[in-house]
Amino acid sequence: MKKYNLAIVGATGMVGNKFLQVLEERKLPVENFYLFASAKSAGKKIDFLGKEHTVIELTPENIKGKNIDFALFSAGGAISKEYAPLFVKEGATVIDNSSCWRMDKNVPLVVPEVNGEEAFNNKGIISNPNCSTIQAVVPLKALHDKYKIKRVVFSTYQAVSGAGLQGYKDLENGTTNKFIYPIKNNVIPHIDSFLPNGYTKEELKMIEETKKILNDYSLKITATTVRVPVFHGHSESVNIEFEKPCTLSGIKEALKNMPGVVVIDDTDKNEYPMPIYAEDKDEIFVGRIRLDDTVESGCNLWIVSDNIRKGAATNTVQIAEYMMKHNK
Repeated sequence: MKKYNLAIVGATGMVGNKFLQVLEERKLPVENFYLFASAKSAGKKIDFLGKEHTVIELTPENIKGKNIDFALFSAGGAISKEYAPLFVKEGATVIDNSSCWRMDKNVPLVVPEVNGEEAFNNKGIISNPNCSTIQAVVPLKALHDKYKIKRVVFSTYQAVSGAGLQGYKDLENGTTNKFIYPIKNNVIPHIDSFLPNGYTKEELKMIEETKKILNDYSLKITATTVRVPVFHGHSESVNIEFEKPCTLSGIKEALKNMPGVVVIDDTDKNEYPMPIYAEDKDEIFVGRIRLDDTVESGCNLWIVSDNIRKGAATNTVQIAEYMMKHNK
């Protein structure tokens, strides 16, 4: 089996650390790992896969001559914009976790269970979708294939870890360093900046990314994204209207057969997905499945997933894994 050289850009951050954990678990065919971070973290020693790795300062010069095949990025949009093209120039395929490239028509936006083949339509850069989008599109794909989705209403309940370490600390310490209002004992209906139409950028990401990943721009989608006082795991209430007639049993069957989806839906036993069950797991959990009798054909779903794993690190690693496995 071919062995690859893999770089992690932003290796000491919250998602970067999770990259390392997921890579240890999934055991990709990698010969050499290169861990890049800012000058502040350069020289730090990290024990990873039984070896001690020294963190390399991210500079144009330090990228050269390493024959990197894949570079997994989680260092923010500004770093991605500057450094992704430099890695591509050196022959690497970049899989970027920021929002920098997601809506670029020349950059595939990939969730392997949904549109893995799109990864090969890259010009050097592949984008990892927004965490709240990833966990929604996998179950949506199963239902779109079966019943043709007409309209989606997203309402999200997003963990503070989605806002990075500062967001995590705001909940832990009751501070307001990341959020403009206290998140402890509170709910904030405001993620990312507001746009002139009253939506936030986070809401627009979910709307536009869902259409791009499902490759259907006829979909009518609206969203409200909310930050809640939970450390790990995004939850979503998703209302879906279909073009074709649906049944409850048919919906459940499609979801159970979808790779990466676990159905937890037994109201007699009070069993349904919750963030505490999803923490540090890669699966997308779906429950509270019921028909919506206010439309001719529709349903409601409750979807939960670990936003730092499947919503960020795992999906990024899975893209590289998919490409290595299919090795076109």
